Amino acid sequence: MALIDTFGGDSVAQGRQIRTEPIQQRSAARLTALLDAAAEVVDEVGFDRITTAMVAERAGASIGTVYRYYPDRVAVLEGLRERAVQRFRQRVADTLKETQPGTWWEAVDCGISAFVELYRAEPGFRILHFADRERAQSTGPDQLDSGFFANQIAGVLSEEFGLSGGPDLIFRLEVAVEMADSLLSRAFTWNTQGDERFIAECRRIMHDYLVGYYGTDA
Repeated sequence: MALIDTFGGDSVAQGRQIRTEPIQQRSAARLTALLDAAAEVVDEVGFDRITTAMVAERAGASIGTVYRYYPDRVAVLEGLRERAVQRFRQRVADTLKETQPGTWWEAVDCGISAFVELYRAEPGFRILHFADRERAQSTGPDQLDSGFFANQIAGVLSEEFGLSGGPDLIFRLEVAVEMADSLLSRAFTWNTQGDERFIAECRRIMHDYLVGYYGTDA
């Protein structure tokens, strides 16, 4: 299924602001350890208060090691966010492969399930909501933004399930993604397992919104 290829594409986890690109196994392991440490710190203090010193201490590394790969705390958070997005994409691909959705809504719902599962199990997954004005200065498509995902999903839903494609579908999917992101984030604000009421309402609102334009998903 093309949708699996869409979400299981090339990794974006290396980080756009990384100082060096580690190619040796030892360097890759050190980079992973730094991002794992950053994820733990984000869960404890939030991404607004995290510092490179905190990351170094949690990883059991020197501050110089952090700066070898990341020039500042923003770059660390960007790298962590990109890894979270890549893992989300992979989880969606795995869920699609396991469930083999028969309708466009079942395919969309796989994305909701993947988001909920990762929020429950992936340390630092809240980093998806980290935003910095520097990202707005970048040019070209951003693989981390809802518009990018909406564009990718739109093509597949049109090809695989016969939805009318084009700018309208892309826009409506982006609206749906933004609504889901807000509601699911609220679901996990005070409950690490997610408030089931918000999760269920997210599914209902997304389904009814899209069905209102594209009819029954059966």
